[in-house]
Amino acid sequence: MSNTDFRLERRRQRTGDASPSDRSQVVGLLASGGLDSCILLKHLLDAGRTVKPFYIRSGLCWQAAEQEALERFLDAVAVRRLEPLTVLDLPLEDVYGDHWSITGRDVPEAGTADEAVYLPGRNALLTIKAALWCQMHGIDELAIATLKSNPFEDASDSYFERLEAVLSGMGPRRVRLVRPFGGLEKRQVMELGRTLPLELTFSCIAPCGGAHCGRCNKCAERQEALRLIGRKSQDRIYA
Repeated sequence: MSNTDFRLERRRQRTGDASPSDRSQVVGLLASGGLDSCILLKHLLDAGRTVKPFYIRSGLCWQAAEQEALERFLDAVAVRRLEPLTVLDLPLEDVYGDHWSITGRDVPEAGTADEAVYLPGRNALLTIKAALWCQMHGIDELAIATLKSNPFEDASDSYFERLEAVLSGMGPRRVRLVRPFGGLEKRQVMELGRTLPLELTFSCIAPCGGAHCGRCNKCAERQEALRLIGRKSQDRIYA
């Protein structure tokens, strides 16, 4: 049994699933291992919800380190209402080709524009895969950790309204797409997570040996987010 499998089995034994006869309080969550989705995870648990986290594995160059970080965070905040992580495969290499997110070459550095890290179609693909799983397993809500400050069209209210309408035609059960942080700025979200073990989260698109690179667009964004709440980064930086 791998270390990852051992941790997942240990969490299953410790937390258990919500009762299969009552799924009304279960909310699915797209979890990346980054600051926003990890803070949302704990926010939902604190609100009394049972949370079913999903990680969508697409073969992107940072995802091995990211998934490991997510699993560590889940272990740290585990309670009975946290269901085991479900990993869904959605390979994108055949679509993205030699894109930097696949090859790890010419990764956008600190100071580059938001558009430099945009991944075409990814929000829709992630959401559809997880929503279909929810629909087939009796879960009526899927939470997504997009913020008010997200500049992209595929994070807007109108976009998710249209996407939810499309998803409603995929089967008899409607899955609501909820964005509890959709009206919040980054500082507000970081305040919600102030007391959490944020050092276990991961936000790097050019990691090496599981460590943050400290130089990419996402590392810079992460460091700025931590500064908003006066928190010094404890990240292990590859040098």
